[in-house]
Amino acid sequence: MATTLDTLEPALSVRQVLGLERVLAGEPEVVAGASQLDRPVRWVHVAEAADVGVMLSGGEMILTTGVLLAGDEGAQAEYIQSLHRAEASAVVLGLGRAFPAPPDVMRRAAERCGLPMVVLHRPFPFAELTEEVQSRLVRRKFAAVSLSEAVRTALTGLITGGAPLQSLLDEVAAHSACPVVVTNLAHRVLATAGERSAVDDVLRDWERISRQAGGSEGDGWIRAELGGRGERWGQIMLCGYRGDTATGRLLADRGAEALVLHRMLGGSAHTWEEQSAQSLLTDLASGVVPARQLLPRARAAGLPVNRRTFVPMVVRDGDTAQLDRVLRLLGLPGLVAELADGATAVLLSLPRDQDADALAAHFASRLRTESGALKAVVAAAGQRTVWDDVPAGLREAQHVADAVADSSDALDLPSVVRLKDVHLRGLIRLLRDDPQVQSFAERELDGLLCAADEDLLAVLRSYLATGRNKSRTAQLHHVSRPALYRRLEAIEGRLGVDLDDFEQAASVHIALLAHDAQQG
Repeated sequence: MATTLDTLEPALSVRQVLGLERVLAGEPEVVAGASQLDRPVRWVHVAEAADVGVMLSGGEMILTTGVLLAGDEGAQAEYIQSLHRAEASAVVLGLGRAFPAPPDVMRRAAERCGLPMVVLHRPFPFAELTEEVQSRLVRRKFAAVSLSEAVRTALTGLITGGAPLQSLLDEVAAHSACPVVVTNLAHRVLATAGERSAVDDVLRDWERISRQAGGSEGDGWIRAELGGRGERWGQIMLCGYRGDTATGRLLADRGAEALVLHRMLGGSAHTWEEQSAQSLLTDLASGVVPARQLLPRARAAGLPVNRRTFVPMVVRDGDTAQLDRVLRLLGLPGLVAELADGATAVLLSLPRDQDADALAAHFASRLRTESGALKAVVAAAGQRTVWDDVPAGLREAQHVADAVADSSDALDLPSVVRLKDVHLRGLIRLLRDDPQVQSFAERELDGLLCAADEDLLAVLRSYLATGRNKSRTAQLHHVSRPALYRRLEAIEGRLGVDLDDFEQAASVHIALLAHDAQQG
């Protein structure tokens, strides 16, 4: 199981140190720099010398009794200035013999510098505070090293196992608990990972916020460059990371290392763009994300979207790689993606002055010629000239493909099948989820919808599909004519209908088509 940031102790700030139980026992009071209490504490030192700043490297919380500063206001002011120049995080003064009350000179100097100054009103063994804070910081560093190794091990395992780019990004997103975005040098999105709603929020205004965040790592935007051998070709970004910046950089760096290694072992920036296109088309077909929100990803995938004619298509019994190869062979701009149920979606984006229907037919013909998939069903929706209509077009094409996928007359269909070609079967397929249609099917077939009547239901299906041809139905079920008559009589008795009556038979046929469509 992946190690997550929830297992790490939070980074210590001045405010958090002052909230520790041992510190509270000393009755701490912030007398200056109260607005700077969220500064991180890198280490804790006990120091009395006036020039203590020369011994610091930044981020230290300094503990002092001020014994060497008592009676010398110049030394007191210089002490604070020295800490400020060294970028100390705070100074804690223990009141006692040297300073029974907070020294005004030090307080004013700290306020001017913005340096948090804290006084302890009760005697307090500094050793206990340094032990407490240092142990927490050491645990933090150890946890960071453990996290680094856990992430590197997990990503390396995915790479050696041949995992795709998306799996690597999902792993980074699981550790960072925020959206992860991979871009090229033009800030175009190649891949994303993380909670879908959070990713959508990031991509909604991507061009502006990506460039705005490009110059700093504020607000949780943490970047790591992608490249090698003197070539820089992209970056990975943690968007809105809520942990401390150092740990965020560690996660981004581990992710970048993995992506570069993935590319060296067989991937390429071009392949990643193709994967991005496939992800986009899958989201379009599902309709989970509004089409308007997917425009930035469409442009990033290289799909022309301005003043175009879109032809949504779904192919059954066609290989995704072959479809993509035929698109490239014909020079047709488009995207290809395998859908969840095994069908393959194709979206053509054509100039408006071209004959979209003719190009779609040419694509279908070339697909069968190049791949040898003579039984492939190429279903297409009507042309779309508005991007927002593309998802509905993809769903229409999928309905058409589903309606004819198991049809015995599929070979007699045109090279590109459209809704008008599937007639009643296509209409029922489109309406199968309508509650009234479902209720109609249940009502009409109620006498047969149980496990014991599967044989009778199969006979009814064949009888209606053959145009009520009794001889053909008997042959299909390998029974004699008298045996078939007895079964048809049983069916009529169960349903309370006369199958010789055209209207009643048509009603049962429609109900059976709806039932079969609902059952998938």
